[in-house]
Amino acid sequence: MDADAVVVGSGPNGLVAAVTLARTGRRVLLLEAADRFGGGLRSGELTLPGRVHDLGATVMAMALASPAFRALELKGVEFAHPAVPVAHPLDDRPAVLVHRDPRRTAEALGRDAGAWLATAGATARAGFPLVELLLKPLGPWDVPVRAFAQAARFGLVGALPATTFARRAFRTVEGRALIAGMAAHSILDLRSPVTAGYGLLLASLAHLVGWPLVRGGSQVLADALVAELRSLGGEAVTGHRVRRLAELDAPIVVLDVTPRQFLAMADLPAGYRRRLQRFRYGPGVFKLDWALDGPVPWRDPAVAGAGTVHLGGTLEEIALSEAEMAAGRHSPRPYVLLVQPYAADPARGGHTLWAYCHVPHGSTVDMTEAIENQIERYAPGFRDRVLARHAMGPAELEAGNPNLVGGDIGGGMAGLLQFVNRPVWSPAPWRTPLPGVFLCSASTPPGASVHGMGGWQAARLAVRS
Repeated sequence: MDADAVVVGSGPNGLVAAVTLARTGRRVLLLEAADRFGGGLRSGELTLPGRVHDLGATVMAMALASPAFRALELKGVEFAHPAVPVAHPLDDRPAVLVHRDPRRTAEALGRDAGAWLATAGATARAGFPLVELLLKPLGPWDVPVRAFAQAARFGLVGALPATTFARRAFRTVEGRALIAGMAAHSILDLRSPVTAGYGLLLASLAHLVGWPLVRGGSQVLADALVAELRSLGGEAVTGHRVRRLAELDAPIVVLDVTPRQFLAMADLPAGYRRRLQRFRYGPGVFKLDWALDGPVPWRDPAVAGAGTVHLGGTLEEIALSEAEMAAGRHSPRPYVLLVQPYAADPARGGHTLWAYCHVPHGSTVDMTEAIENQIERYAPGFRDRVLARHAMGPAELEAGNPNLVGGDIGGGMAGLLQFVNRPVWSPAPWRTPLPGVFLCSASTPPGASVHGMGGWQAARLAVRS
């Protein structure tokens, strides 16, 4: 194909970039090294025949909130919402549930009801204009002026460490635990700046758009994007690994790769190369998938209706676990992020389940027992339901997707310094010094998650160049 634009890598950012460019009338060629499109959106049979597991992302709150995905208006993708977006079990009291309705969530928090409505509730009420500002930190912006005031208020709180925010804003064990579980998605020490912002945004999205799954598996979303690209005249090819930029011949090249791969692919100016070499990758994850013979036997039955479950106990316990990970150690009682897809989507061949915990970068430690102990803590008899399990540590994750360097699913450390230097400090960090070459992976703003914003920004910048 004689292409006007080549996109390398078919993760959510690469797919969004390819479709965005094709919608401008350009002839787009999408190249993927793996045998299936999707990157972090792939699904497969990891345990038993007929059981559909998501290899990467499952919960799609960011996709529903993202300006990029809302602009695409994809056909053929159905989002399935669990009865409860998020549950947080506790040892000696009922689980805390985050409902779509912020008031219903707040009612269960007792003394912290007002605090929840004033923080997560207020962020949700600010709606899509605030989300757009947060996902497009470097512009261009086309949102109401009041959104900037809301963003400033969010920033004052969001810049805090999650531990500080939780203790200042909330008085109950339940309220503080909820914030810790949300903030731990950042894969940072919860004593670090901006971790409150990660937690607050995710909590608010449960109210604004929910935490849904793609019916049939995340692969359905990837396949829909590829189908849209082809309907626009684009070409998409799997099994084609690009090792050097010199292999490509097009006026626009968009790379859904992290700095490590880009450094190997291109001859870059010395100054820019040194800046990319300073890019820091974050901790890894250890992921388990299970095929079960029935639902997880939660001690609190209310947890059964939740799509996502945060395991780890109180604020203090979760903060300790994440501090251990950040210091390069393996917590014996790790924070565990668990997803039970069957709570929303029965079309996956039975009761499938996945969970991961955070581990030091490049860890080789098998965390199966530690993760399952945390599940048993809140669901006694869980192991008796297991028909088959599949484990992936950092090395296996990176082998399946080279962007997951050392098991880092976030495309790089998500702390304050690298939030504004992602992958380098620039008013347009998607642009590289090479003419017509752009980066769009999770190593560019606004970072990780299935929002497609890196691809959207890179494609729109390429069109304007």
